[in-house]
Amino acid sequence: MPDLLLELLSEEIPARMQKRAAVNLEKSVNSALLDAGFMPEAVKAFAGPRRLTVVATGLPARQADRREEKKGPRVGAPDKAIEGFLRAAGLTSIDECEVREDKKGSFYVAVLDRKGRSTCDLVADFVPEIVRTFAWPKSMRWGAASADEGALKWVRPLTSILCTFDGDIVPFHVDGIASGDITRGHRFMANDDIQVRSFDAYREKLQNAKVVLDGAARREMILNDAQTLCTAQGLELVEDEGLLNEVAGLAEWPVAMIGSFDEKFLTLPDEVLIASMRGHQKYFSVRDPKTQRLANRFIFIANLDAPDGGSAMRTGYERVLTARLSDGWYLYAQDLKTPLGDRIADLDRVAFFEGLGTLGDKARRISALASKIAANVGASPQEAERAALLSKADLVTGMVYEFPELQGVMGRYYAQEQGEPAPVADAIRDHYKPVGQDDAPPAAPVSIAVALADKIDTLAAFFSIGKRPTGSGDPFALRRAALGVIRTITGNDVRLSLAEILSSFAGPDGRHDFRSGENHPLDFIGERFKVFLRDQGSPHDAIEAVFSLPDANPADDLVGSLRRLQALEGFLATDDGTNLVAAYKRAANILKAEEKKGDLPSADEIDASAFVDAAEKSLFAALEEAEVQSEKALGEENFAAAMSALAALRGSLDAFFEGVTVNADDPALRANRLALLGRLLRATGAVADLSKLEG
Repeated sequence: MPDLLLELLSEEIPARMQKRAAVNLEKSVNSALLDAGFMPEAVKAFAGPRRLTVVATGLPARQADRREEKKGPRVGAPDKAIEGFLRAAGLTSIDECEVREDKKGSFYVAVLDRKGRSTCDLVADFVPEIVRTFAWPKSMRWGAASADEGALKWVRPLTSILCTFDGDIVPFHVDGIASGDITRGHRFMANDDIQVRSFDAYREKLQNAKVVLDGAARREMILNDAQTLCTAQGLELVEDEGLLNEVAGLAEWPVAMIGSFDEKFLTLPDEVLIASMRGHQKYFSVRDPKTQRLANRFIFIANLDAPDGGSAMRTGYERVLTARLSDGWYLYAQDLKTPLGDRIADLDRVAFFEGLGTLGDKARRISALASKIAANVGASPQEAERAALLSKADLVTGMVYEFPELQGVMGRYYAQEQGEPAPVADAIRDHYKPVGQDDAPPAAPVSIAVALADKIDTLAAFFSIGKRPTGSGDPFALRRAALGVIRTITGNDVRLSLAEILSSFAGPDGRHDFRSGENHPLDFIGERFKVFLRDQGSPHDAIEAVFSLPDANPADDLVGSLRRLQALEGFLATDDGTNLVAAYKRAANILKAEEKKGDLPSADEIDASAFVDAAEKSLFAALEEAEVQSEKALGEENFAAAMSALAALRGSLDAFFEGVTVNADDPALRANRLALLGRLLRATGAVADLSKLEG
């Protein structure tokens, strides 16, 4: 079956926009084809530095003929209604309609036979609309705006449109640009017109014209060639997925080359070297496997086959990098002249946020919080306090001003050089962790204390001025801060009362105010904790069973709540657990029904001497024993043992429900048995609210 080929050739498309643009173009073309009644075998889009391309395979030459029926107004309806129906149906007379009957009477039906249009005509209609309405994060308008031209907005000036179907040009215009069958090769090595009318010829001729169409193929070329160059010199490539994706979007014909720089720059921290090479120059770093430090080599990606083998190009790349590294050398040396402690005064001149003081104020707040948290994580309060105070100091250094992504990293190096203890230096680097979903939380005690203090202060500070997240936005990344608190606490098994820590928050005015009309940050952390647990695979009803306990806020003690939830999940996976939940729900339903008739007896009003049936006596005795064992286990936070104690009730419960009539004729006996069931609900409710469990 025929194929559709569409190419939109333009000036350079930013690499960061290419992947999304390819996805959007593929979706738009596929959607238009489906709307036309086609079922293409495949629709595939490609993106590169200068072109967006899409190919749709397995299309028919034209639409199938089809019949449509449109129900109209009732017979005898007003003339205006009939006239409107005829206009909508494209008919001139009501005599062209059929009259049909239904339960409501007679009505008109327009039966329309639609001839299928040629696929070429349909494509000529929808492609210009796709181009005109294409969504770019940023776009530009160029040319002289007139009635027909100059109104098109595209990421960069659009230079040509290639569109063919079944070997023929699909004719249309977009803002003065006529579609055709001409594309162009590599801008520098083969910038000639290329005539193509099929995708296979298109891909082949572009390859011959030094253009690799597929972004995945360009990535593979870059990675393989870079690794080969490194291996030849006994070195290793420092792989960088983000940089690889970016440079694959910068070169139509990527050629990897290796360069070098002066060994003296290896005295700089590796992170500085990587930032200098990656951020400004888009170079890959190279590692010496013997030392696991960077080597004085780098990989750069050219966009052509240089006639001299890249010699002149390499010299230029090395000269530019030397200038960048010299800047880094200077900044590093200058920064070391000022102790981090002396930079607190500079932080006092940098606003944190309106109403929340300066960065210096924040540093002092998290220093106080870190000192309080230290005892809970086995850290030295003095070291935690010191690390927190210095944690933001590198933000006012020249190096971090130049490379913001090195915040914390440079603080650690400066702290080491200036004689700070290793735990303090490491905490300065690690207190931002976890940075992303794949980043591990800090593990060292001082680092844990400072990381928690920083994130808790951020949450408390913004909640205190009413800047909590909304459904549509989270400009201060408070959800990420809450998740960081959760992951750090649960990942390190930290027993900490968040309510107590939050209560010690003191804003710039010396007090905390979480706005009584809005949620407390502890409630917010609790909601994020639920999301975290669901993402970890815990059932939502089990989560609610733990979070609905009345005696404490589960978000106050995240580790304790997590242990309780894990014990509940394990318990529910057993037969005893399943049967106990069933018995609980049976008892709850009985009590709910009886409550409608009047007040229920208290669970404390059981008269053991009034029991007459062996099964109720046995259940009462088993319940008393289970309560003792469960209470003891809960006191020791052995939630699994507490649930096992309740599981021991299974036999007595089965016998009770099988042989005892709760709703006895004797009012005293009935009340005693209802109180016994109330006692059962209270006992299980100390472990989890089983009423929240589904099924």
